[in-house]
Amino acid sequence: MATNSTSVKATLKITSFIIRLLMNIMFYIIVVFLIINISREAFQFTYQLYGPVAMDEEPGRDIIIQIKNGESSMDVASKLEVYRAIVNKYSFYAKTKLQDASIMAGTYEINTSMTYDEILDIITDYSKSIVQDESVQPENSN
Repeated sequence: MATNSTSVKATLKITSFIIRLLMNIMFYIIVVFLIINISREAFQFTYQLYGPVAMDEEPGRDIIIQIKNGESSMDVASKLEVYRAIVNKYSFYAKTKLQDASIMAGTYEINTSMTYDEILDIITDYSKSIVQDESVQPENSN
């Protein structure tokens, strides 16, 4: 009877060791997987922020976007993402904040092959609006 109890205890110890070992291995695999994915997402976001990112290759497609008075940078970024003119609204929003860009109300023609910098050059310059309203004065003119 004592030998049976000893062999059961030894089997339980071995089984619990194997289970703990497998759980540790699974934990570390999950941690490595998360680190790789988070690093990949961080790289892509940073590349969208600082690199020459465009939605489509040349020639792209032309898009008319109307920006109204009072629209925030995030509203404009969301609109551009809906029109599939930019890759990610959050990286475009961050770029406008980093450049301290002042988006002007107006109607602009942009192309999906333009980079974020090219789009910002257009939508921050009221003189590039395709519909000019004489009653609208650009904020930066004074």
